[in-house]
Parts: sequence; C-alpha cells; structure tokens
Amino acid sequence: MSPSQQARPATAGGRLRALLAQDSLITAPGVFDGLSAHLVARTGFSAAYLSGAGVSVAGFGLPDIGLLTQSEMTERARIVVTALGGIPLIADADTGYGAPMNVARTVREYEKAGVAALHLEDQAFPKKCGHLPDKELVTPEEFTAKLDAALQARTDDDLVIIARTDARGPLGIDEAIDRAGRYAAAGADVLFVEAPQNIREIEKIAAEVDAPLLINMVQGGLTPDTAPDRLAELGYRIAIHPGALLAPYVLHGLEALGRLGGTMPQAMPGPQGLFELVGLREWSAIGERYHDNAKDSA
Repeated sequence: MSPSQQARPATAGGRLRALLAQDSLITAPGVFDGLSAHLVARTGFSAAYLSGAGVSVAGFGLPDIGLLTQSEMTERARIVVTALGGIPLIADADTGYGAPMNVARTVREYEKAGVAALHLEDQAFPKKCGHLPDKELVTPEEFTAKLDAALQARTDDDLVIIARTDARGPLGIDEAIDRAGRYAAAGADVLFVEAPQNIREIEKIAAEVDAPLLINMVQGGLTPDTAPDRLAELGYRIAIHPGALLAPYVLHGLEALGRLGGTMPQAMPGPQGLFELVGLREWSAIGERYHDNAKDSA
C-alpha cells in the first residue's frame, strides 16, 4: 500500500466496518435532527441510527406508516451526518421507495449524503413501523431483487447494506429466520430480523442466522429490553435504540406543557400511542378507505 493510500481517510462505511470487526456490541442511539445528533456525538457513542420513525414524528409531525419520501429522508441524513462529525450513521431506508431501480437511486443518494450503512425491508409499500400490527410483505424473490440492486448501486464497497425482514409478525419466527438466511446468501452485509417477541426468539435468531446481526430495541415495543452484555454474548453486532431520545423528548414535553396548564392527550403506551399523537388514526382511515375501495372494485 502506498503512503498516499495509507493517509487516505476511511469512508463512513469503512469506519463502521472497523467497528464491526471489533468483538463488542455497537450501540447506536436514534437521531432525527441536528440537535439529537450533536447530543449523541458529545456523549461518546461510536455510531448513531437515523430513525425513520423519529424523522417522521419529530421532523414532519407524521406517523411512521410510509408517508415520507426518499428525498426528505436523504436531506435529513445530510443534516445528521454533518452534526455527527465523523461518527458513522446507520440509516433507515424503508422499502427503498419503489422498485429495484428506485432502490438503486436511493442507495446512491444516501451514499452521497454520507451515511455509513442503510437498511432495506421486505414490507410492501406503504410500509408500517415494525412494531405496529397488520404489516404486509413482498415475496423473498421480490426483496432479493431489490437487495441485488442496492448491492450493485453502491460506489463505495464499504457502504454497509443491511437486509431487514418484517416476517415475524405476519408469518412467524421460523419464516423470518428463513428469509434472513436467504438475504444473507444474496449478499447482505448485516441481517435485521424485526420485532422478535421474547428472549427465546432473540436467542433463536442468533443461533440460526449465520451473519452479522442487528437488533432493534424499541421502548414499549414488541421486543423485550435485553442487556447489551447478553446481546453481545449471543453474537449481535449492532443494537439500535430509535426512541432513546425521542421518547423522553415527548414525555418531558407533555409534562412541561401540563405544568403550563395544558390538557394531557389520551394515548396508548408504546409506538402506537406515539404515532397517535401525530395523526395515526386519521392517516390510517385515509389508507383504509382507499384500500377497501380497491378491494370492492376488484
């Protein structure tokens, strides 16, 4: 290797891959704007996670049900990458925002924004938060086509492509593990089985998926909170915490408004309650109205 090559700074993906090569769990708190990114950077974390739910709720006042566009997420990624100042950013890229050609463009735009990694999921469009009910999936074949488009589109081979399956909810843990194995064989760098519902499922994923693993720790979600040491012992490499800053922001914000005389809204606990604060019921009603109309006319 020449001196000039040795002096070349690592790309964002390269920095994340260096962390993945270490024998420890990467904890990535969720960020959604410049302030949250600065807080993560100034408290010593080695990575951060651009939460689609966080950007939807805090950035746009919308529930996480597939309402954001690729360009809106990409612009937020640029802001966060700048604020993080070199800390690798793992980004939520939903379903890739369309067909394989759209996925290719998504990867290129996220890469230009400076992310270290992005994850794509096998939900049908419009997607839903992984911890909401009634998710719909594409076939494994459809998703592997998108995954191949993503792998071929990156110009930096160090950009980490993460394949996420949401099959646990609608099809069960065995189908989710089977899909994860198929996506690993198709070339995904990291596998993400969304929403295991107990510690036995967390252990089963670790035992049966032969690839680096990411796990999503959602406060009040379907997956039980699991100690970092236990996750590392099982072999998980990344733990994302999308609500680590957003949940306290909402709770303390409501408390502060209550002290000023505000009336507290009624909302369910967990992700669904959070999304209800930003119009989940109203947006869902629109989606169901036209979904039902389409079925009636079929």
